[in-house]
Amino acid sequence: MSMLDLPLSSDLDRIGEQMHALARAQNTLQELLKAVVDITGDLELATVLRRIVRTAMDLVGARYGALGVLDEEGRYLAEFIPLGLTAAELGDLGGVELPRGRGLLGHLIRHPEPLRVDDIARHPESAGFPPGHPPMHTLLGIAISVRGRIYGNLYLSERRDGRPFDRHDEGVIRALAGTAAVAIDNARLYQRVRKSAEQFQRALLPRLPDLMPFAAGAAYRPASFPAALGGDWYDAMLLPGGACAAVIGDVVGHDLQAAADMAQIRNMLRALYYDWGRPPSSSLARLDRLMHAWDEAPIATALLARLEPADGAWHLHWSSAGHPPPLLVLPDGRARFLDTEPGTPLGVATGLPRPDQREAVPVDSTVVLYTDGLVEVPGQSLDRGLDELAGTAARHAGRSPQELCRALSENGPSDGRDDMAVIALRTPPLTGYGRS
Repeated sequence: MSMLDLPLSSDLDRIGEQMHALARAQNTLQELLKAVVDITGDLELATVLRRIVRTAMDLVGARYGALGVLDEEGRYLAEFIPLGLTAAELGDLGGVELPRGRGLLGHLIRHPEPLRVDDIARHPESAGFPPGHPPMHTLLGIAISVRGRIYGNLYLSERRDGRPFDRHDEGVIRALAGTAAVAIDNARLYQRVRKSAEQFQRALLPRLPDLMPFAAGAAYRPASFPAALGGDWYDAMLLPGGACAAVIGDVVGHDLQAAADMAQIRNMLRALYYDWGRPPSSSLARLDRLMHAWDEAPIATALLARLEPADGAWHLHWSSAGHPPPLLVLPDGRARFLDTEPGTPLGVATGLPRPDQREAVPVDSTVVLYTDGLVEVPGQSLDRGLDELAGTAARHAGRSPQELCRALSENGPSDGRDDMAVIALRTPPLTGYGRS
């Protein structure tokens, strides 16, 4: 080969540019594939929206990014999620309202085609920035369409290398917008399903009746998974002779069948424990036999308890079918778990002995019954979860039973992956009826 056959320097430059572009495209494709996994890996809408902005910023090296969500009419920004601002920049914008969709942002709302601007101030529709806003010169805007309707706009500003956004950046963000639309749609569907599931679950749970003179409270929280109907339930009722019965239970499973089984078991047990002349263990044993007559008997844990007046004092009389022990919160704020023989869960085997337990309970004490969803955390010992629950109960001991249940459900050790139920009863003063 002679020197005349070698490529000219201009050709070498062109080949080098093409190789660079190819390498950039391959790298971008890998980053885009990773972005797809990251964005679609979550179902909480607020998290998804922030993740979309952060991913877009990373893909094109932008310092600032934001997602504007349109209102129902598609005319204004109902929500604006900015990222990239430092603490100082956020402080300078203190008191400034978030954008509603004017200027260039409004232009993208009215004309949802990709928008690249090299000098924002020179654009004819630029409306400027409010006082304290960090300087921004470049803009890349892409509309995000969900099911054929513009959901919002993705805005990026200021590449970190100081260059304006180019056609490559536009193509990458347009590709990301398609993935973002799917992720947003999935998150919105998840929210609707979760809300419907929660409404259905709450409809199955009873409203606590008037339990005077006992003070009572209860709380229920659905699982964090989509359509995660659960089998947790609580119930309580007054009994003849001044006693008050309470039950907490958990049917194994997280689906419609578990919720249906829960409702049936709850109603059957309510009829059984009204027979207050029998000990709680007898009611659970009878329920277990009835459940075994079903075609497919579910498995459930339950704890049935009665607060009974006897000999001038309150006594807690309870039996457990594989359920966590009751928590007793004393008037002075101390909280401790009552020693309980766990017993066998319902639906496992009939004929096994079911022990009863008794404990004297001072006036103005609170008995807390709960499901394992309140204390169990994957990878963490159950004892740790129970200790955290007792600590939380002690800190909120002075609150009403309803406020205590709310505090336990909101501040308990659980990670929210399982549904949970909690009910609390506070013993009243011993009146004449309570001295029989």
